[in-house]
Amino acid sequence: MSTPEKIEPTADLAPPPARRWRPLILRLHFYAGVFVAPFILVAAVTGGLYAIAPTLESVVYRDLLHTDTTGPALPISDQVLAAQAERPDLTVAAVRPATEAGDTTRVMFTDPSLGESKRTAVFVDPATATAVGESTVYGSSGSLPLRTWLSELHRTLHLGEAGRLYSELAASWLGVVALGGLFLWVERYRRQQSRSGARLFTVDRTTRGRRRTVNLHGAGGAWIVVGLVFLSATGLTWSAYAGANIGDVRSALSWTTPTVDTDLTGHAGHSDDEHAGHVGHGTSDVATPTVPVDVRQIDGVLAVARANGITGPVEASIPASSDTAFQVSQLRDPWVFSTDSIAIDGTSDRVVDVQRFVDWPLAAKLTTWGISLHMGVLFGLVSQLALLALAVVLVAVIVGGYRMWFQRRPSRSGGAPVGRPPQRGTLRRLSPGALIGLVVVTVAIGWFVPLLGLSLLAFLAVDVVTGRLRRA
Repeated sequence: MSTPEKIEPTADLAPPPARRWRPLILRLHFYAGVFVAPFILVAAVTGGLYAIAPTLESVVYRDLLHTDTTGPALPISDQVLAAQAERPDLTVAAVRPATEAGDTTRVMFTDPSLGESKRTAVFVDPATATAVGESTVYGSSGSLPLRTWLSELHRTLHLGEAGRLYSELAASWLGVVALGGLFLWVERYRRQQSRSGARLFTVDRTTRGRRRTVNLHGAGGAWIVVGLVFLSATGLTWSAYAGANIGDVRSALSWTTPTVDTDLTGHAGHSDDEHAGHVGHGTSDVATPTVPVDVRQIDGVLAVARANGITGPVEASIPASSDTAFQVSQLRDPWVFSTDSIAIDGTSDRVVDVQRFVDWPLAAKLTTWGISLHMGVLFGLVSQLALLALAVVLVAVIVGGYRMWFQRRPSRSGGAPVGRPPQRGTLRRLSPGALIGLVVVTVAIGWFVPLLGLSLLAFLAVDVVTGRLRRA
C-alpha cells in the first residue's frame, strides 16, 4: 500500500478575502456599537419624532393654517396690507399666498428680536383680509414652533453649537456601522448556507437565547441598511465640520444650488459678497439713495410669475428697496420634485432672471431631493411614516446589539457583566498591500469626516490600553 502524497499548502488554501477582513470589521463594529450607538439611539428617537412633525404641525396649528370663511380671495396686496396693520413695527419680507380654499395666507416679517433664520408670520384670512393670528416661523421650510423645537432637539439637543457634535458624530458613524453590520451578516449567511436555518431577511423562530437575538439584530439591520446609509449621507450635509467639507467639494465641482439674480442696479456679479446687489458701486463712496417698495406691486408680480410657469404653492419675497427685484419661488411641498424661481421688477413687471430646476446640476437636484426626503417632506405622509418606521427598527436593532453583548457574558460566577470584545490582532492578518490601502483610505475619510477620524483614533487608543492591561 503506497503512502499518501503529502499536500503542500498553496495559495488556493488561503482564506478568502472576506474571511480575512471579517475580524477587523467585527472589532470595529463592536467598538462603534458600544461607544457610538448611544448617540445614534438618541438621534433615532429624536429623528423619528421630527419625521412626523409636519403632520403634528398641521394638527396643533390648525387655527393658524386654516379658516372656515368661504368666498373668493381678495388681492394678495390687501392681505399683505392687513398683516402690516397688525405689525407696523416690523418690515415685511415675504408672503406665501393661500393655494387651497380654507387655507390662510402667510405674511412674514423680519424681526430683529428673533434668532437666526427666524421670522414673525401673520396669518391672514384670504376671503376677508383679516389677521387670524401670528407665530414665529423658521427657515426656508417655514416651520412653526413645535416643528422647530423638534428640529433643534434632533440636531443639537437644544445645547447650541456644542450640541451639533452629537448629531455629527451619529451621522458620521451611522453609515459605517450599517455597512459593517451588513458585511458581517452576509458573511455569516454565506457560512451557514448549507444549514437549513440560514436566513438573510427573516428570523428563524426556532432559535432561542442569544441566537434569536442575533437573528433579530441581523435581519432587522439588513432591512434598513439602505435607509441608514441615506440618512447618514444627507445628515452630514447639515453638520459643522464634515458639512463644510461637503460644501467645499460642491463649490469646487459647481454642484451648488443656483440662485436667481434679483439685482436691479446692473452691478450683479462684480463682487463675491452675497449683499453686493444692495450697496453702492462706482467711484463715489456715497451710497445711492433707495426708494421703499410699494407692496401693492405684489399682485402684478404674482401674475407675471404664474404666466411664466411658477405656479402652485409659492413664496414671494418683498424687497426692502426698489433696487432689488421681487423673487417668486416654488415651495418644496409634498410630491413637488421641481422648484423653479423667477425675479421680477415690480415697477415694470419685467422678468429679470429665471432659474429652472431642470437646468440645475444633477448633484444639486439630488441634494435637494435628499434633504426633502430626510425631512419627511418629499412624499408627504408616506415618507413621514417610512422614516418613523425606520427609526423604530433602528432603535430595536441597537437595543438588540446591547442585549447580544450582555448575553455573551461569561456564565461562571464572578465573570465580567458583559461579553469580551472580539479577538485582537486583526491588522496583523492583512497583507502589507491591504494594510497600506486601509491606512490611506482611513486617513482620507478621517480628514473629510473629522469626528469619524477622531473617534476612530480614540477607539485605537482604548484598544491598545485594554490590550496591555489584559497582558499585564
